[in-house]
Amino acid sequence: MIAFAGAALARGVTMIQIRERDLTAREQLALTRRCLELPNPLQTRILVNSRADIALAAGAHGVHLPSGSISAREVRRIAPAAFLIGVSTHTMEEVRAAAEEGADFAVFGPVFASPGKGEPVGLEALRQAAHATPLPIYALGGVDEANAASCINAGAIGVAGIRMFQRL
Repeated sequence: MIAFAGAALARGVTMIQIRERDLTAREQLALTRRCLELPNPLQTRILVNSRADIALAAGAHGVHLPSGSISAREVRRIAPAAFLIGVSTHTMEEVRAAAEEGADFAVFGPVFASPGKGEPVGLEALRQAAHATPLPIYALGGVDEANAASCINAGAIGVAGIRMFQRL
């Protein structure tokens, strides 16, 4: 993970999400702190998946909340003003709720087929989500070099993924 994060930081990825589900809380905290110590020439923001407590303790830039987790509103109550809060969304209702709860951005998908992500919602659903609120929307799920531009054309502010960025 450290080597991957270092490469992504060097290439200018705008956000990195630390998402290591198999680590203990202590290990996640240590990993987050190590990533925050890496050279970060373009001011990439480092977020922790699911664990606002670890993100805050490590001094990370924010947290990414899975759908169905604690609300962005609750995290906002204890977080510093500049702390980013992202939310995973899969429906228009979840996008609207994320905006109403004070999220800074939403990740919407899966837009395309992706292993283990469920039925893809498609570009039209992404377009509707991106225009439903002023909340910035990132496309997720099966996004690759060949279809990323279509997500941007549909209104997404950017794309999120694992496999595509592992090939950097």
